[in-house]
Amino acid sequence: MRIILYTGKGGVGKTSLAAATAVRCADLGHKTIVLSTDVAHSLSDSLDRDLSGGEPKRIEDNLWAQETDTTHAMKVHWDTIRGWISSLLAWRGIDEIIADEMAILPGMDELANLLYITDYYESGEYDVIMVDCAPTGETLRLLSLPDILRWWMEKVFPIGRAAVGVLRPVVKPLLGMPMPGEEVFDAERRLFDQIARMHSILSDPHESTVRLVVNAEKMVIKDARRTFTYLNLYGYFTDLVVCNRLIPDSVEDSYFAAWKRNQVKYLEAIEQSFNPIPVMTAPLFDEEVLGIDRLRRMGQTVFGEKDPAEIFYHGHVQTIAESDGTYVLSIVLPFIQKSEISLLRKGDELVVQVGSWRRNITLPRTLVDMSIQGAKFDNDKLKISFIKPAVK
Repeated sequence: MRIILYTGKGGVGKTSLAAATAVRCADLGHKTIVLSTDVAHSLSDSLDRDLSGGEPKRIEDNLWAQETDTTHAMKVHWDTIRGWISSLLAWRGIDEIIADEMAILPGMDELANLLYITDYYESGEYDVIMVDCAPTGETLRLLSLPDILRWWMEKVFPIGRAAVGVLRPVVKPLLGMPMPGEEVFDAERRLFDQIARMHSILSDPHESTVRLVVNAEKMVIKDARRTFTYLNLYGYFTDLVVCNRLIPDSVEDSYFAAWKRNQVKYLEAIEQSFNPIPVMTAPLFDEEVLGIDRLRRMGQTVFGEKDPAEIFYHGHVQTIAESDGTYVLSIVLPFIQKSEISLLRKGDELVVQVGSWRRNITLPRTLVDMSIQGAKFDNDKLKISFIKPAVK
């Protein structure tokens, strides 16, 4: 089983590339499903097929597509908990319709859609699951949710369940306040188990990887660097970066000359930022990439003779670990000597210079306010220690 998640800043073309990769996988004989977990679906437009109904639809040999049904997913995974939250808000005097809407926690609809991945993985029905994710901000928030829920289930859940059992006979008769029943706690446990299972699947480097889609533009590259850092932080593996919409060399109109020069510069920055993860490119096509034939052309252009289902890079390029209040950022730097390395801290960015090669690493919020304690280079890894500044 192979799971590939495409994400990127809104508007970079991730839906087209996810669909094109799925078409290419199907052409190579892999039984493939491409599904959109973004609430604002655009997969049907990309494939130029009607995907309404929320169920997988056969597109052609070996290829299925689905725009997930948020309403159904929410009902399956959140309905019981939502019912109690809604009744609690209504008890506080909030209008029932408004209470019902407020009972949907931010991000729960996207999260419920992601749980389709677990269902398809465990069914074993497909060889490749291609996922067109929401833009990077939403995707990162959802991928970090398992760690948040794990803390909540370990620390709060046992206390809350026991406390409710003691307080229910007193609070409900006196105040009329709705108290969560065993079915609510059971539903919470089931949801947590499903999310934990999803995290286990998506963080398995032998089966699941993330692919970042970028354009050769400064703001997009900055967003992609931050995304890459957080993917490493949360234990997800990135195996490929695809730079989309490069103006072809055959375009010689003077109007595009400055654009082409900037794209060359930014493509070099992309390759340096994500090295040793490979970077593939897709040109700005002479027509909108819609429909199977044009998606097939895109997939063949990007991957050539390669199988898109293979894993193009194994392992983490960078990791962050904590021990006794000290955080260590480890960066893989193969084939270089210690004397070649220099470091520069610029606000929330760490610049690693090796000769003419440079990597800009956007630090996670945890490290932004910390000071660099030291750095060492050992076994092809640069290890940088961060500590909280001393309180004066």
